[in-house]
Amino acid sequence: MKTFRLPDMVRGWFVGGFAPTAYKTENCEVAVRHYRAGEHEGRHYHKIAHEVTVVVSGRVKMNERIYEAGDIILIEPNDATDFAALEDALTVVVKVPGAPNDKYLGSPTP
Repeated sequence: MKTFRLPDMVRGWFVGGFAPTAYKTENCEVAVRHYRAGEHEGRHYHKIAHEVTVVVSGRVKMNERIYEAGDIILIEPNDATDFAALEDALTVVVKVPGAPNDKYLGSPTP
């Protein structure tokens, strides 16, 4: 058995094909993300990966829609989204497949 600490991971990502990681795989990426109220991420999309975000606590806003604890959001390839924490929030994010370097800023061109 091995033990790791979430604060030692980069931005909460602890499974995937990057370092450091608790479990190295290209099949998926998993993160636990803590956000303070007001933190945000710019609009982005993935060409390959599906991204699933679970709001564990707090309220967040993605694409002008408000989500709260218990909501699960599936972002499919080429769906662009932004993110803002409306209050302190905790999310779990899963990307399938891991697809390193599959994050593109902005929205895809039609």
